[in-house]
Amino acid sequence: MAKYYTRRYTRFSTKQFDGLTEFQRKFINMLMCDGKKTVARKIFEDAKAIIEKKEKLKFGEVFEAAMHNTSPVMEVRSKRVAGASYQVPFEVKENRRKMLAAQWMIGFARKKKGPMAKKLAAELLSAANGEGEAVKKKDEMHRMAEANRAFAHFARYA
Repeated sequence: MAKYYTRRYTRFSTKQFDGLTEFQRKFINMLMCDGKKTVARKIFEDAKAIIEKKEKLKFGEVFEAAMHNTSPVMEVRSKRVAGASYQVPFEVKENRRKMLAAQWMIGFARKKKGPMAKKLAAELLSAANGEGEAVKKKDEMHRMAEANRAFAHFARYA
């Protein structure tokens, strides 16, 4: 009688995602480069540890505040009406808000110097405090939408 050994797929277990929200998992996927999810998850976990241990803050609250502070409400899109192009302000849908906020946070963190976990933690903390490059980008987008408010009536042609 042959012995049967049960295989353990610890690498692929779902326990690695315990305690993460759905959007935090999506954020890890957006952080990933060249399909290296374990590296992205390690960067995310290290950033989480930096925020929780050194700053003595709850990571979930900091993450949600950072995403809320960097999520744009309005954006401008080019619309061509009667041969002229106009920058027309549109409201941003919820999924696109989160996606833009995450893209900006990751992009501006990558531009800084040093280890990625420290850069990501610094960007999350500054965004949670209403500062940082991603918040400036959101404010700039809102200023553009406000400046082109006169062309809002072209939105119906979308």
